[in-house]
Amino acid sequence: MKRVAYSLEIKNKAVEMKIEGYSTKEIMDTLNIRNCSQVKTWWKWYRNGETHRFHQQVGKQYSYGKGIEQLNNEEKLRIENKRQQAEIDVFKKVQGIGKEVVPEVVIELVKELKSKYNVNLILDVINVPKSNYYRWKNKDFTMSESEHEIIQLCKKHRFIYGYRKITALINRKFNKTINHKKVQRIMQKHNLNCKVRMKKSKKPGSTYYKTENLLNRNFKTEKPLEILTTDITYLPFGKTMLYLSSIMDLYNGEIIACTIGTQQNQKLVNDTLNQIELPSGCILHSDQGSVYTSYEYYKLCEEKGITRSMSRKGTPADNAPIECFHSSLKCETFYLDRELKSSNNIVIDIVENYIENYNKVRIQQKLGYLSPIEYRELAA
Repeated sequence: MKRVAYSLEIKNKAVEMKIEGYSTKEIMDTLNIRNCSQVKTWWKWYRNGETHRFHQQVGKQYSYGKGIEQLNNEEKLRIENKRQQAEIDVFKKVQGIGKEVVPEVVIELVKELKSKYNVNLILDVINVPKSNYYRWKNKDFTMSESEHEIIQLCKKHRFIYGYRKITALINRKFNKTINHKKVQRIMQKHNLNCKVRMKKSKKPGSTYYKTENLLNRNFKTEKPLEILTTDITYLPFGKTMLYLSSIMDLYNGEIIACTIGTQQNQKLVNDTLNQIELPSGCILHSDQGSVYTSYEYYKLCEEKGITRSMSRKGTPADNAPIECFHSSLKCETFYLDRELKSSNNIVIDIVENYIENYNKVRIQQKLGYLSPIEYRELAA
């Protein structure tokens, strides 16, 4: 770790806080001091009557008590005043004593102050080695076209894409290959990493009628409308509770039917299923909710020639694709922006717009960074 040069004011303030009864941790947090041994050393010097050592520069003399105190009073005063003035000018521009600064800031800072202070003094105040500064100075830090585009893409997609998806979009736009590690570094540099979704558990429901689990978590299929999955999720974001019933085609993850209602009843799932015409013999997978184990649902599937499949009791992972979709819907809308909670009509509009964007625009890694509809049309 790099050594940090702290000002005389910081050292005196640390001692004052120690006298007032503050803990070392509180002093470090307040004054932005990196190492606890630093505070302990200053406190030891104060108790031993060696406060003159607060004027020492960083280096061997810092440990052995040699350095600035060997100069005459006039020279000491001149050097200390010069350094204090430099610290004031530097930290007016760079906030946070002891924090590392990025190369662009260092270069700009030296450029502004080198007419007033020696370059070595400026670098010493911000604790940057001279070799690092000249290496940075000879390097071009102007923002490239791809870097600018990465920033714009992250903002456009509201920071819900990770570096892999951003890499795919950049490569598609510029028709060339940019390494995903470079994209990751740029996103980390500008703090553009995607938001982490909230983790939560789901309580299992009760079983009324059970059908075998034909998928056994094998969610891959080679043809559209061959294997489908369905589920209901809560939408507690409006004036009253709403429920979303969705059906997903596991071929490309496309939401092919959905219904939003104010009640989690049989009509909700039946209306969703009646929206689409399905080939005879296709598999429709669900959990063991009462609406899916009912006689009405059983008869409707039989009339349409649908083969039913069900998850094991209390095992949401058996229906992972549709569970993941419902989680993404909430995480990328209502959980990301709490202000979206409003009237029921606004909630319905947000959900419908999200599903349309999910099908047509939102790329997926497993689909070769294509949207579900793009993937289906390309395969056709």
